[in-house]
Amino acid sequence: MTVPSCHAGQHHLLKARRLGIDTYQEAVIYMRPVCRSEGFEAQARILVKLNGREVIATLNVVTSDLLAQGEAGLSEAAWRHLGAREGDTLSLAHTPYLESLGRVRAKVYGEHLEEADYRAIVRDVAAGRYADVQLASFMAACAGNRMDPGEILSLTRAMVATGERLDWGRTPVADKHCVGGLPGNRTTPIVVPIVAAWGLTIPKTSSRAITSPAGTADTMETLAPVDLDLPHMRRVVEREGGCIVWGGAVSLSPADDVLIRVERALDLDSEGQLVASVLSKKAAAGSTHVVIDIPVGPTAKVRTPEAARTLAGHLESVGGALGLAVRACHSDGSQPVGRGIGPALEARDVLAVLNNAPGAPVDLRDRSLDLAGILLELGGGLPAGAGRLQAEAILREGRAWRKFQAICEAQGGLREPPKAPHRHAVGAPHAGRVTFIDNRRLARVAKLAGAPGDPAAGLDLHVRLGERVAAGQPLFTVHADSPGGLDYALSFAQEGETILTLETEGVAAR
Repeated sequence: MTVPSCHAGQHHLLKARRLGIDTYQEAVIYMRPVCRSEGFEAQARILVKLNGREVIATLNVVTSDLLAQGEAGLSEAAWRHLGAREGDTLSLAHTPYLESLGRVRAKVYGEHLEEADYRAIVRDVAAGRYADVQLASFMAACAGNRMDPGEILSLTRAMVATGERLDWGRTPVADKHCVGGLPGNRTTPIVVPIVAAWGLTIPKTSSRAITSPAGTADTMETLAPVDLDLPHMRRVVEREGGCIVWGGAVSLSPADDVLIRVERALDLDSEGQLVASVLSKKAAAGSTHVVIDIPVGPTAKVRTPEAARTLAGHLESVGGALGLAVRACHSDGSQPVGRGIGPALEARDVLAVLNNAPGAPVDLRDRSLDLAGILLELGGGLPAGAGRLQAEAILREGRAWRKFQAICEAQGGLREPPKAPHRHAVGAPHAGRVTFIDNRRLARVAKLAGAPGDPAAGLDLHVRLGERVAAGQPLFTVHADSPGGLDYALSFAQEGETILTLETEGVAAR
């Protein structure tokens, strides 16, 4: 194919090649170093069109023979978005100037943004017009309490406006969320079937891990399909009264899904964007009554009671402005919940609680019952204290387990979580009492072992705060899918920084 000359206002035509390169959700186009006079340089943003579809992709320049003259390679994300086939003719052009980027720059320099500014930014984010580095600058500019309450509400409204908003034709519609930062806190798969078994509608859309070893969607995916489209999600909810699906598959607040991808790389989750992320998804999902769990602890996402009260205030006030009844609840964030940390290990704990197994984690059970009880009172009209008793009866009688099985079957079938082939227990260096557990460093061990990418990877925590242990007694067991992943996690776990503190005779040591 002869490559046409590039002139201003003209489109550049190239043949599509599928290179099989996974760039997660980022659209990338690969081209030879041609048409430089048009500004098609490495990292340029290019508008790619095909058969009525379009995507804005980041250019990577290929100087080898991987591509022939006249060809352009596409990442898997770009290929799927365009619905491309090998040899299709792609039309390439420069992207329009991003007016909203000027407002991002203003925010970087500390200016207050109005709702119109946030709507322009979010509209362009959802359309894929921002490169990752531009997204990162926006998120960094909003972090560190740089958004006032009015801006948080404006961002939330803008995020709701960019996607679909479900209407279930009934009220109340219940929902539950945790702000995160606490390993193993997998209460959602227990709360949803309890609430649905009682009779409330609870269409739960959950996220994948952002900075943790597992998100609810990651854990649920080891038990049943979560990548449901909207028609399938509706069928499940109409049939069973609830679901537990991945929010990214149903285009609710799509700008949030784009931001989450970059947040994961930055290991950043700012307060204002957290509020906007959570509540935009709840409003878009058609929820009317929402309970939000805020774990508080020295190594949780929220460190102090004062910070928790501030966050709770934002969640409840912004929720009220959106027409949502929101109740934010503080909980203990001083140590992980349950034993497993990682998708499959957390799923195992969930199944134990739902089945009323003798060895089920008591803390996971109690926390789930507390949240389910509050939701039954908030959305179901039960008097104070009656919700917890009702939730406990539903779990004890097996109604929650039967409802969970039914939801899984409706989503595509219940399955058994995988098990990692490689394990190693980390023992106590000496006898003592457990006085401190670093949630963040413990979560990092699980991530280095491969979670959540490897669903079976993670760790089992064998001790709780206040327990006395003997020298050599296992503190936690690392699970990995490969010897390399296991060694990587163990090398971090055995570094000098404290993950668990054992105190003996007035001396604290790891």
